[in-house]
Amino acid sequence: MFEITVEETFSSGHALRGYRGKCENPHGHNYRVRVALTGPRLNSIGLLYDFKQLKTIIREETERLDHQYLNDLEPFREMNPSAENLARFLFERVRDQLQHNPEGVTVRTVTVYETDITAAVYSE
Repeated sequence: MFEITVEETFSSGHALRGYRGKCENPHGHNYRVRVALTGPRLNSIGLLYDFKQLKTIIREETERLDHQYLNDLEPFREMNPSAENLARFLFERVRDQLQHNPEGVTVRTVTVYETDITAAVYSE
């Protein structure tokens, strides 16, 4: 199996509903997102997937979140905008855009870093 990763950053605010502590109050993060793709074979020019295309997909998703209060956006109006839920949300969005690739490439993991030392990972 082959694997590639691409990272992107964005800044957003949120508040964790039901949390007992500082994070229940509105606050912000400079998020870093790492998307890992995997697949069994390379295309005719030796690539698993074009980094540029993956960057475009990730940027489309993170642009919607950048400088926003996540609690005001779907699906986070009801679901807590935790790093874990952000990782699953972004995993599903990237996965949906990759469904029709001819090389059988899939999303392996999405990692969302809230800080340099704290992160949540989602995979299926």
